[in-house]
Amino acid sequence: MRKDHDLIEKVLKSMQVTLQLLKDGKTIPGSILLPVIDFSKNFTDVCHHGKEEESLFPALERAGMPRNMGPIAVMLMEHQITRQIADRMDESAKEYLKTGSSGKLASDIGDYIEHVSAHLWKENNRLFMMAEMRLQGNSDQVNDNLNEVEKLKLEKLGKNRADYEHLASHLESDVSKII
Repeated sequence: MRKDHDLIEKVLKSMQVTLQLLKDGKTIPGSILLPVIDFSKNFTDVCHHGKEEESLFPALERAGMPRNMGPIAVMLMEHQITRQIADRMDESAKEYLKTGSSGKLASDIGDYIEHVSAHLWKENNRLFMMAEMRLQGNSDQVNDNLNEVEKLKLEKLGKNRADYEHLASHLESDVSKII
């Protein structure tokens, strides 16, 4: 899960540069925006959140952590907010590519970066620590299940992890070319 976070944070850094470029009046091509949307909606939400919702959270529930309150409930609520912001960002990116109007897109990208960064911090510094303590005896089984969920989620998208690692690397270099 931490590897997912590293990959997500790499894309968030590219999004931060993209946001600054938008604010500076630079034109951001679809070849940058569309991969950001793909990553946000598919890797971060479908794959990463899917792994948490279908594997990690149920394992934590079996270990006695309630789903309807506390950390799991907060994470589920935040996953929903992430989806909403990603959907808004998708719409504002389409509008930007049609009209060149960047205000809404800049706002949505800023919201996404802020929300997801805070969410990742909570998971890294709170949830994952609790999970490590509660799942000590089951970590191999949980990891195997997480990997299987990831594989299935990405196969449904017609992708694999390497595709998203490649996307993140290319995004980083593509954004730096605009500067």
